[in-house]
Amino acid sequence: MNWVRSDGKPEKLELSDFEYDLPLELIAQKPLEKKDHSRLFHLDRSKESFSHRSFFELPEILRKGDLLVVNDTRVLPSRLVAKRASGGTIKILLLKPLSTNVSIWESMVTPIKRLKPGEELMVTKDDGSQCLIKVHDIVTGPDGFKRLLIDLGDKSAVYDLLSKVGFAPLPPYIQRDYQTNEHRSQDLLLYQTMFATAPGAIAAPTAGLHFTPAVIEALKDKGVETVRLTLHVGAGTFKPIEESVEDHTIEEELYTISEETAAAVNTAKAEGRRVIAVGTTSLRALESAVVKGKLQARDNASTSLYVKPGYEFAIIDGMITNFHLSKSSLLVLVAALTGRDLIMKAYQEAIKERYRFYSYGDAMLIL
Repeated sequence: MNWVRSDGKPEKLELSDFEYDLPLELIAQKPLEKKDHSRLFHLDRSKESFSHRSFFELPEILRKGDLLVVNDTRVLPSRLVAKRASGGTIKILLLKPLSTNVSIWESMVTPIKRLKPGEELMVTKDDGSQCLIKVHDIVTGPDGFKRLLIDLGDKSAVYDLLSKVGFAPLPPYIQRDYQTNEHRSQDLLLYQTMFATAPGAIAAPTAGLHFTPAVIEALKDKGVETVRLTLHVGAGTFKPIEESVEDHTIEEELYTISEETAAAVNTAKAEGRRVIAVGTTSLRALESAVVKGKLQARDNASTSLYVKPGYEFAIIDGMITNFHLSKSSLLVLVAALTGRDLIMKAYQEAIKERYRFYSYGDAMLIL
């Protein structure tokens, strides 16, 4: 597939086109105390211009009639640290339960060598007591790497168990010592959006982290409507592009769009009002549920939609997002909305202006 650069010349998508250098000190390690005081990089696509604002100014930038679509998924405490009988430490990231048995979870595990089905692993609760979980099986994931099936025991007590033994599944660039409980409760609290109600994600839809009740109230007063959907963020969102931008695939993630949300979006589109996705996850859910130009309600559907330059958007007119990793599918997605040249120019501007990057970093508004 070819796409057209801003100078009118056709180009083939190359991974190096989405690469940039980021000073390590710009990787945010924690959110601001006042979340809506994060910076807001406003990118105007029509003018190809940038302006620098604060997130609490969002209601001033949006206009009456705009419709924001947020993701209300709730992050599970899905990172576990377990001990083998031999004393070795096992780090586990739970990905998703088996559809036929919510006691058994597909997991990424390090190290996986020498683990065998039936082996018991010890996890420590927040009160210092311990309990056993079990290796159910070893399987191959969609990425071709081995994954562990972990049996967490009584299915009625799984989520209670995770609340006592699990850590927030923070990305590896946020440095934490998972051998201690020092930051556990704080991370579990901060790594959630104010909209989080539907448990199931292994990462936060981070564009939503900037919102506060005060911002939502100001948006309401401005005449900006907010509706919700659910997409449970999974491993697929963060799968790195190994070689080819063209051939990259995304592992399926579950999403739900209510009848009310579908109706609100379709009404906004029919009336010529803007639909603005809050985050790449909301965008992918919306664009995955379109039939003949109309958004359809979906219940526990799955999507592996990979958005890249050349994609024709059916629903969204803009988005709020964070700054994404170099050479990631999320950066490629944003480039599909802005054009590659403009987004890379914007990222260089953000680095120059010392914006904070990634999950706990600052926000970008694209209109």
